[in-house]
Amino acid sequence: MLSRVPYPTEKGDKLRAFHQIRCLSMNHEIILCALSDCMVDPEAETVLRKYCSEVHIIPVHKTGMIWNLIKAVFNGKPMQTGYFYRCKAKRKVQKLIEESKPDHIYCQLLRVAEYVRKTPLVKTLDYQDVFSMGMKRRMNTSPWWMKPFLKLEYNRLCRYEKEIFDDFTYKTIISAPDRDIIPHPDRQKIVIVPNGVDQAYFSPMNLPKNFDLVFTGNMGYPPNVNAAEFLAREIFPLVLKKILGARLLIAGANPHHKVLALKSEHVKVSGWMQDIRESYASSKIFIAPMRIGTGLQNKLLEAMSMKIPCITSPLANTALGAKEDEEILVGKTAAEYSDHIIRLLKNPALADNLAQKGYVFVKRTYDWEKSTAILENLIVSNEG
Repeated sequence: MLSRVPYPTEKGDKLRAFHQIRCLSMNHEIILCALSDCMVDPEAETVLRKYCSEVHIIPVHKTGMIWNLIKAVFNGKPMQTGYFYRCKAKRKVQKLIEESKPDHIYCQLLRVAEYVRKTPLVKTLDYQDVFSMGMKRRMNTSPWWMKPFLKLEYNRLCRYEKEIFDDFTYKTIISAPDRDIIPHPDRQKIVIVPNGVDQAYFSPMNLPKNFDLVFTGNMGYPPNVNAAEFLAREIFPLVLKKILGARLLIAGANPHHKVLALKSEHVKVSGWMQDIRESYASSKIFIAPMRIGTGLQNKLLEAMSMKIPCITSPLANTALGAKEDEEILVGKTAAEYSDHIIRLLKNPALADNLAQKGYVFVKRTYDWEKSTAILENLIVSNEG
């Protein structure tokens, strides 16, 4: 049960779901049920049917969004849950469960937990990220007028993350740091299922280096918007003072108006790219100065797998687990980030060494088949 159709894989939850489906399909029959609040890619169903015996896409029209958000205000559920919940959709899900009689229900993200939490079957909930902590970090960097709403959502998410814990047989999450902040006393029972990276696809490419820096991601996602603004408005100007003519590429789908406003002579905002690998390969350095949000940054895995030297924040590297100053560089302030960038640009040998060690680290640590095998062990442990 997914809150989004897992194709194309331009968002982290969709990427995770797609590769888990692909790997699990080798040994299991998968019936996919996915909600959709937007136009579905015309190729999605064809691609997903390669791995699924059935594909059920349930539209959750935005016409009902406001009413469901209002209901969430009064029933105490998080807005995340209210946005994706529809009574009609739940009836369809329950009918599908009754007809297919699955051995195991896998539910990705608390957004859709309400659809199956009371169903008396073996179930796994993939928290994936800690939504409450992500909301708290957004609250700390948001305008004053948004803080009361974000605080309300934070409190509700904390309560809901704890409340649904015991409704599921198994719980999974991307990383140990995320697991350790889930607000439940039995959080250590949550199984860590890390993300992977398609190492055959995200492999080194030889393209002209038209950009000095690149930052990628879904550019409508608040943590990415925040990082893009921090990069373009505070970090990059310091770089330009020392590296005249330096160029920054901000690449990714759905750029927010705040991201589009960052365009300049030295900053390109590309929007959706048909092949995101070109953004990595055309740049000398990848940077992800994440200040809010939670979870493992797939963008870092992809860049490192393509042998691009990477710079990120303590927040992102805590989940990643790369060796600081050996496999990755870590910065906290705009000055620290700019110093790292300038040092790498002026010392190609240092940049190549960092890229090589980061590449080896990702090849050794992040593999979709290995990580999904952990999930599969949970599924088969209850069979028979």
